[in-house]
Amino acid sequence: MNLADFNHIDRKVTRWMAEHGLTALRISIGVIFFYFGALKFWPDLSPADELAAATIDELFFGFVPPTVARISLAILETTIGIGLITGKFMRLTLLLLAGQMFGTVTPLFLFPEVTWSDPFVPTLEGQYILKNIVFVTAALTIGATVRGGGLVDDPKVLETANRS
Repeated sequence: MNLADFNHIDRKVTRWMAEHGLTALRISIGVIFFYFGALKFWPDLSPADELAAATIDELFFGFVPPTVARISLAILETTIGIGLITGKFMRLTLLLLAGQMFGTVTPLFLFPEVTWSDPFVPTLEGQYILKNIVFVTAALTIGATVRGGGLVDDPKVLETANRS
């Protein structure tokens, strides 16, 4: 294979990734939200049940009963998942996701004894929460396209657009 053949294949692969990457990202994140949210409809099925209930209890000063909190969180997460999977109501979906992510990180501060084994060493629960950084950056990337933007496979396209 010579350099011209490699460049031709590289362009095709890069173009395919630019055309399909955001959709794949949106749907994959949506499936995860939907799946984890669906688990919360049944007591003790989600490994995050206890921590989520304790967090909601703390954030709402004990006014939200655990069953209501669990079902509400299940509805919120499955709604976010459906929005991401379908690509409908993306602004609202991403707003809900941002709110959910805010609630998700609060145990790092509210329950450090559960989320950290040392100041810089997260427990399994802490790792579960910290991986949400990926969801936040994915949401930022997806959000950048709600007005019709997308990824491009050729930087010259951006140069031309920036000159306009």
